[in-house]
Amino acid sequence: MIEGVVIKQLRVIPDERGHLMEMLRSDDEVFEKFGQAYMTTTYPGVVKAWHMHKKQNDNVVCVRGMIKLGLYDGRKGSGTEGEVMEIFLGENRPVLVHIPREVHHGWKCVSEEEAYVVNVPTELYDYDNPDEHRLPFDTDEIPYDWDIKMG
Repeated sequence: MIEGVVIKQLRVIPDERGHLMEMLRSDDEVFEKFGQAYMTTTYPGVVKAWHMHKKQNDNVVCVRGMIKLGLYDGRKGSGTEGEVMEIFLGENRPVLVHIPREVHHGWKCVSEEEAYVVNVPTELYDYDNPDEHRLPFDTDEIPYDWDIKMG
């Protein structure tokens, strides 16, 4: 487990009308502050990776479909420096993943339908000076393979 990454089981409240799922509350252990909330989608088989932030922490929930979230701790001096994590989240596993700043992350849509991901980062997106530090999904700097593992 990468230092600072927290996986929170989400509370789902169903009734005869549908269901409600709480994602992030201000009294949660991982809540620091609100920057903004946004939703992004990923088509089946597509990889959106790698990126990291130097200023913000992310709080990611997949609300439709399923994704495979890859994490890599490239932080110098971290107790988990060099570690890789893989977390499956989505409709079949409703969790929030708290991703600390300077941890590289990305995901692959592993469902047959488009995945919808909600992120609540701790900072506003700065259009003039984005806090986005990217690497290609297939970089040699991160020891991770996005292929589906059968077996």
